[in-house]
Amino acid sequence: MKKYLLLALVCVGSSLLSVYLYSRWIAPNQVVWASSNGETRLAGLVDQLFERRASAEFRSSSPTNFIQAAELATPSVVNIRALIETGNSLWGSSSLTGSSGSGVVVAPEGYIVTNHHVVEKSKDIKVTLADKRTYQAKLIGSDPSTDIALLKIEETNLPFVIFGNSDSVRVGEWVLAVGNPFNLESTVTAGIVSAKGRNINILSGAASIESFIQTDAAVNPGNSGGALVNTAGELIGVNTAIITESGSYEGYSFAVPSNLVKKIVSDLREFGIVQRAFLGVGIQDLDSETAKELGLPNAEGVLINRVTSEGAASDAGLQPGDVVVGIDNTGVRSTSELQEYIGRFRPGESVQIDYWRENRRQRTKITLKDVNNSTKVAKAIGNEMEEELGLAMRNLSRDEQHKLRLQGVMVSSVRRGSLVFETNMQPGFIITSVNGKRVANVSEAIEAMESAYNNLSLDGYYEGESDLYSYRFKKGG
Repeated sequence: MKKYLLLALVCVGSSLLSVYLYSRWIAPNQVVWASSNGETRLAGLVDQLFERRASAEFRSSSPTNFIQAAELATPSVVNIRALIETGNSLWGSSSLTGSSGSGVVVAPEGYIVTNHHVVEKSKDIKVTLADKRTYQAKLIGSDPSTDIALLKIEETNLPFVIFGNSDSVRVGEWVLAVGNPFNLESTVTAGIVSAKGRNINILSGAASIESFIQTDAAVNPGNSGGALVNTAGELIGVNTAIITESGSYEGYSFAVPSNLVKKIVSDLREFGIVQRAFLGVGIQDLDSETAKELGLPNAEGVLINRVTSEGAASDAGLQPGDVVVGIDNTGVRSTSELQEYIGRFRPGESVQIDYWRENRRQRTKITLKDVNNSTKVAKAIGNEMEEELGLAMRNLSRDEQHKLRLQGVMVSSVRRGSLVFETNMQPGFIITSVNGKRVANVSEAIEAMESAYNNLSLDGYYEGESDLYSYRFKKGG
């Protein structure tokens, strides 16, 4: 018995001695990181790593919790129903069809952002909030070149989204698409940012700006005008388009960056029209072969192929063959990025341009101009067509809109002997459409009249009369 007890004591003692010797002289496993200066540092013991990992929060799981972002964004996303007047029949009549989309409340006073194509040519716009309250909406202004429109409802203290910084958005970042389609109430989908600065050639016009944020968050047609928000619930884009062959979502959706939206909204609120600034150049994307010929280190940049006489770039000394590589200390890789950045400025404001010429990087400051090479901001005051057509207009007051139940502009005066005078149009006539295009303010009416090639048709009503009047004439006689 004593023999076995002694053997057991020896075994226990040997084990304890082995553990002590191992912990005292044998180096434990270590994990090593390389520091930025090439030196190395010890990160600790393997058992310490396991302890840290057990108590740490897994960062990879945190972005998938979208509850807070959804709760912040969904009360601000609305449904929009617009009645649109479609083509004329043989008898001169027209029909109405409905358009549905989403919108985002961006100010507590009732300002709502949506897409231009959602409310284009609309006769009547109704907004349904997330809490199901419905309002008649006024179109403050619309910008086809960015597909952004601004509406206003008569309500205060509304929940609204905060503008985020779309420049800080990174590819691979989690985002939420929030819409209010077909009165299904707020619908939230999640995805990641697939790309930035996308140009998909869907907007018409030489002045159009396409620099979309591409995501794989599910967006269907009724989500047009809805919010694209980051995981903090901040607005980083307005959902605008999808690429599809079936008519439904197929994995590609596109949003107008919030930094551009913010500028468009500011212009429409302050002026009723968008103040567009231009560099006064023709541009094209740079390819690797051209970049090599010009001595550039890579093909990131925008090649200037034309400089407008008396334009902003000409004043600053830029020339055809120069390559714009940066603006305001931010790198420029493509034409869409450059157009979007310039689109955030008004005429008269200045930017710093970095460009490549004669195998070296150079810098200049440019004062931007409008399409007419002016540095002054423009504001529609109503008499812009008085000399050419002979009429002056003004916006309808809020009380007039409510009383007449019309959106349009009122003719305040008609010059004797003018083109409009010959049609027998009288002051007080309310123009609701120009060549079939609905107009809600003076800026839209002027734009429609100026863009008409030859024939003009001004349709509308007189107060107290239900009949639609139509005045037709040719510009220039």
